[in-house]
Amino acid sequence: MGKGWKKKLRRLTAGMLALGLWMLSVPVMAADETEEAPADTAANAVTLNIPAESCILVSGDTVLYEENADQQMPPASITKIMTLLLTFEALEAGQISLDQMVTCSEYAASMGGTQIWLEPGEEMSISDIIKATAVNSANDCAMVLAETIAGSEETFVQMMNDKAAELGMTGTHFENPTGLDAEGHLSTARDIATMSVELLKHKGVTDYTTIWMDSLRNGETGLVNTNKLVRYYEGCSGLKTGTTDGAGSCLSASATRDGLDLVAVSMGSDTSADRFIACRTLLDYGFASFESYTPVVPAEQLTPVPVSGGQKESVTPVAAQADPIILSKGKGAAVEMTVNLSEGETAPVAAGDPVGEAVFTLEGETVLTLPLTAAEGVEPVDFGFVLWRLWEMLITPPFGS
Repeated sequence: MGKGWKKKLRRLTAGMLALGLWMLSVPVMAADETEEAPADTAANAVTLNIPAESCILVSGDTVLYEENADQQMPPASITKIMTLLLTFEALEAGQISLDQMVTCSEYAASMGGTQIWLEPGEEMSISDIIKATAVNSANDCAMVLAETIAGSEETFVQMMNDKAAELGMTGTHFENPTGLDAEGHLSTARDIATMSVELLKHKGVTDYTTIWMDSLRNGETGLVNTNKLVRYYEGCSGLKTGTTDGAGSCLSASATRDGLDLVAVSMGSDTSADRFIACRTLLDYGFASFESYTPVVPAEQLTPVPVSGGQKESVTPVAAQADPIILSKGKGAAVEMTVNLSEGETAPVAAGDPVGEAVFTLEGETVLTLPLTAAEGVEPVDFGFVLWRLWEMLITPPFGS
């Protein structure tokens, strides 16, 4: 009986703490919501007043702003972006499932720091474990994910470092899946942006990272997102906060407006409020200064390309789907496109062979050259083809009969 009351008390305390943090955050963020973007954010070359030791703003693999972005620093719980990335890869590979029940180990329950007070032997679904990791930054839950996917923390950490190397995160080394300070556990704003962009490619991630308030254990455990921008910044889709003595206050914030996807990362802010100001300033600058332009070649400009010596007289050109281009705000309407098609090809022509290009220019400068390729193959004329055509002519009645 005493043990049961202790468990309930700890869960109630965690819920009350989450609610208290939410109440403290509302006045500050609500007041900040009325602020307008700086007047000079429309300029491409600006110096922003970012209250952080390092920061970066990206759209995909395009860097829009950076300060000390390669400075190695403890990443705190932003580490959990990699933990979640490997989790969603495991989900998509069928290694685990969202409704799968998993058991908390003694070691996972001992993590300390931010947690939902999982008891050793307690069972919870993978979906709820992900929710607590993404929303509440629960260290016990992050370790449960690591042990479930890899069998041990050591093996999972190796997976984290292997994935970092695969993504080209040259300034990163992980020592744990939680982000608790450890010697050699380091990353950079640039690398965090890279893994943030990669995580957002996975279906279902934002179902968790956009949650503002929720609960677990039939309402016994309250959750409030540690990323206040989820509630107070238009278009925010996540992503992860981090705070430790060694790291200071950190944040990777993602948002989408009018088709423009941005990720802002700040590291080493003095206070929690500063990290939100830092990323909000970066995001405001991005949305005020840039737009996403998707190159499209109109079908009417993809006229057939003649083919000589082939079993077909022409081949249809197709354009590959192009990734969006990030342009200065308002420049998309000024992009011009020229289609240059081959005057003719000689059989054989294979599907995918180049037959031209579409060139996109802005103010006289080429911004993209998009290859145009054959939609289908054309075989050369041979003896069998000639016989077939003769047979067709023989069995086809003359016109008008």
